[in-house]
Amino acid sequence: MAEYRPVPLAYDRPSAEGSLESSREFLELMQARRSIRQFSPEPVAPELIENAIRAAGTAPSGAHQQPWTFVVVSDPETKQRLREGAEAEERDFYDRRATPEWKEAIRPIGTDWVKTHITDAPYVIVVFEQAWRWEDGRKVKHYYVRESVGIAVGFLLAALQASGLCALTHTPSPMRFLGEILDRPENERPFILIPVGYPAEDAEVPDIERKPLDEILVRV
Repeated sequence: MAEYRPVPLAYDRPSAEGSLESSREFLELMQARRSIRQFSPEPVAPELIENAIRAAGTAPSGAHQQPWTFVVVSDPETKQRLREGAEAEERDFYDRRATPEWKEAIRPIGTDWVKTHITDAPYVIVVFEQAWRWEDGRKVKHYYVRESVGIAVGFLLAALQASGLCALTHTPSPMRFLGEILDRPENERPFILIPVGYPAEDAEVPDIERKPLDEILVRV
């Protein structure tokens, strides 16, 4: 078992003015973020994807176990298989399992079971959560797995936005087919599928608004 070995924190405190400027710039960047479903097939530099995943890998995690795997898919045949698997599950969900309340909730979003974004986007990032790992021939449990992976995905989305890329978070239900198609080991569970790329020239987004600050902030 590893022992606690502290090292000095590397931290360069910015000025108050610099902090405020950076805060405003980041807010403006993130306020421009939109989930899109119409992607351009235009190539994306691989380093943009790799740097975004590096940024995601800096996320905090329970016991620093970093229980995540990011599978980057660019192969057209594999993306087609992912799309076929997602559409099969989503069509069944929309036709048989979705409640009237759920269908009403997503009406403003305009989604359906057709998932062209999976094959149109140049990259699809499939994120897996690691429930445990092998270490010295034994299973080692991971802690706060879903919370940790969720934070990492948030970092990933912010990094993609900072790179000028667009993305869509997609969670077909159930998602077991993702692990089967991508040949992931038994300790990994699918968490989310994220098509990434540039928007198509005719891309459209729903006419929706985000909640204002006074509806999401409570001061105590």
